[in-house]
Amino acid sequence: MYFMYKKLKVYLVVPAYNEERLIAPTLKGVPKTVDRVLVINDASTDKTAKVVLDYSKKDRRVRLITHEKNSGVGQAIITGYKAAAKENADVVVVVGGDNQMDFADLPNFLEPFVKGEADYVKGNRFLWRSLEDMPKHRFFGNSMLSLMTKIASGYWKIFDTQDGYTAISRKVIETVDWSSAWKGYGYVSEWLIRFNTYGFRVKDVPRRPVYLKGERQSQIRIGRYMVKVAPLLLRGFFWRLKEKYIVRDFHPLVFFYMSGLLLLPVGLLLGAWLLYHRIFIGAISTTTAILSTLFIISGLQLILFAMLFDIEASD
Repeated sequence: MYFMYKKLKVYLVVPAYNEERLIAPTLKGVPKTVDRVLVINDASTDKTAKVVLDYSKKDRRVRLITHEKNSGVGQAIITGYKAAAKENADVVVVVGGDNQMDFADLPNFLEPFVKGEADYVKGNRFLWRSLEDMPKHRFFGNSMLSLMTKIASGYWKIFDTQDGYTAISRKVIETVDWSSAWKGYGYVSEWLIRFNTYGFRVKDVPRRPVYLKGERQSQIRIGRYMVKVAPLLLRGFFWRLKEKYIVRDFHPLVFFYMSGLLLLPVGLLLGAWLLYHRIFIGAISTTTAILSTLFIISGLQLILFAMLFDIEASD
């Protein structure tokens, strides 16, 4: 039996890895508007699978899908996406198995699909009225990664890009080539890059942060995460420029980006050499100093112009 949300068939995908303590509270909160719950057990070594199977006896909407080998949270979500699409789900919502997402916010994620405003909806805890409970180091790390993801993905009007509370349409699931998509941590940023290249509409919606005292819900170490994701974003940025603005449809902003990214570092390196020369050796050439300054200013201007063109192209 399908309950539907305003004529939408809604599926919930819950990736879970060693969540035996928190998966049951997560499932307990699922509202009636969700038609099916797919828990993707990513080869957990604890009792996650047993807890889910026991719970499915009480809630027939719950179905367990198990990976024989740990494949990463991204792959777990993709597995859920494909299973939901096969059953003709209209919208697939993703929440973690750590009871960190409040289902009271679910209508915020579904309404943009009802109104035809978005193809992918993501939570933004920064739009919520209070973030006092978010650890300071996570706040800083999230802000830096969000800025980097804005530039790499071309979605300049979104924030809190690492939030895993999302909703996606079947159209996106059936369009994207998931075989080459990133499967591990950092998938949220890499997927946004892909969505922008396909021209899908992404919308931020407010969602309240949930941090349970005494529970280490997130398994992400923010320092390692940033080091790992930064190269991924850099590769994705250049891939998007190639795919979106050269292969699919040419746009001159590519020249602005490439010229700026060439002139700026050359100017900075030249300036650093001049500074070293002035401190340790002696006088420097005025002409060379002017050239360094010109490279830096021109590089910055070209990059900013490219960003403006990118914002216009992504609106």
